[in-house]
Amino acid sequence: MRCIVCGLAISGWLLSSMGCGTSAIAVGSVGEPEAQTPIKVADAEAYKPTPLPDRVILSWTGDPSRTQAVTWRTDTTVKQGLAEIAVAGDNGVFSRSARQLTAKTTPLQSNLSNAHYHTVEFNALTPKTKYAYRVGDGLNWTEWYHFETASDQAEPFTFIYFGDAQTEVKSLWSRVIREAFTDAPKARFLLHAGDLINRANSDAEWGEWHLAGGWMNAMIPNVTTPGNHEYERVGPEKIPHLSNHWKPQFALPENGPANLIETVYYVDFQGTRIISLNSNEKIAAQNPWLESVLASRDSSIRWTIVTMHHPIYSSAKNRDNLEIRDNWQPIFDKYKVDLVLQGHDHTYARSGLVNSTTGVTAQGEQGTVYVVSVSGPKLYDIGKPIRPEFQRVAEDTQLFQIITVDGNELRYQARTATGQPYDGFTLVKKPGEANQLIEQVPPTPARLRAPK
Repeated sequence: MRCIVCGLAISGWLLSSMGCGTSAIAVGSVGEPEAQTPIKVADAEAYKPTPLPDRVILSWTGDPSRTQAVTWRTDTTVKQGLAEIAVAGDNGVFSRSARQLTAKTTPLQSNLSNAHYHTVEFNALTPKTKYAYRVGDGLNWTEWYHFETASDQAEPFTFIYFGDAQTEVKSLWSRVIREAFTDAPKARFLLHAGDLINRANSDAEWGEWHLAGGWMNAMIPNVTTPGNHEYERVGPEKIPHLSNHWKPQFALPENGPANLIETVYYVDFQGTRIISLNSNEKIAAQNPWLESVLASRDSSIRWTIVTMHHPIYSSAKNRDNLEIRDNWQPIFDKYKVDLVLQGHDHTYARSGLVNSTTGVTAQGEQGTVYVVSVSGPKLYDIGKPIRPEFQRVAEDTQLFQIITVDGNELRYQARTATGQPYDGFTLVKKPGEANQLIEQVPPTPARLRAPK
């Protein structure tokens, strides 16, 4: 056996400090490296925190036109997190005028490690303005990220809605969120209708979720509502307990009921009220809060969108959420909610205009559009026969949805994981009248499993 650099005869491992100056290298035959057996990197190593910030994510706790929240993670050697912000400029001079803020730091002991989560809320921002920010400890910083504040008026905007990501998030969901970004790069926020991951307190799964979103999460705010997989059943009585990761990593509005903070909330964005309900617990207890939030809308709020995890009309086989439907649908009808975005059933199903009195409405009657969708690879059967409320359904299909609010129109398009249009409609708002639903289903055949 000979050295592949200098040709000297060797046996086994070639040691550094030989005359040719090479480092130790294994060779099986002349010129051919010895075969290497890969070793799986342990989760504790792959997802361990370091002094460098990671899992950087934007969200809102206040008015999107004047505030912006950011959260990030480090190891516990970083005792104090810092953030800097300035109006973005066309060269690096903007950074000289950046103001610095101190983070609120929350310790989290996960199943893999101890970490610190740091949150800063930027306040007193100017509407419709692009800002640059970075986070760190004063010496170790991230790159500068951009975000843009909302307008304080009702102006057009687009957002992306995802059903359950849940499983194989790194390998098979990451492509969906990235495909969605390529199709809607100017989306103003990302809305997740629960079951972001599979095991509520798995740090590795949360690591995969943050990795999949990557720098998008640091530049596009996230609106999240919890699913059943964000809960862990604790003790002999299996009491649901929200993931230990939820509040440290998401800074969300605290305008909901006291015992459901940061899972039940609302945010107003450019003339649209987005409401998150928690369909996992205390269903009836949310009714008074929901009524008050819907009743308090003034003329500046033209559209109302609700997100929650469990569907009003279930699309999966042998599922029905009667308690949720009985409690919340009459309130949606009373206050004329326009659109409800849901997950849980690992299929796709979109209704026409529906109300709790007549079901599918007749032309000119008030109703709400209900959507169930799935973005991850865990997929179920559609319940058969298909419910009469559903206008478009799919099985075995990962999807994302692009939704645009523009004056008196709300335009909706569902696309597959490869970006192919699958469903679409436009809602037209007519003051004093019921919404008009214009069906825009593309000619793509329905994606349903062959009968057994």
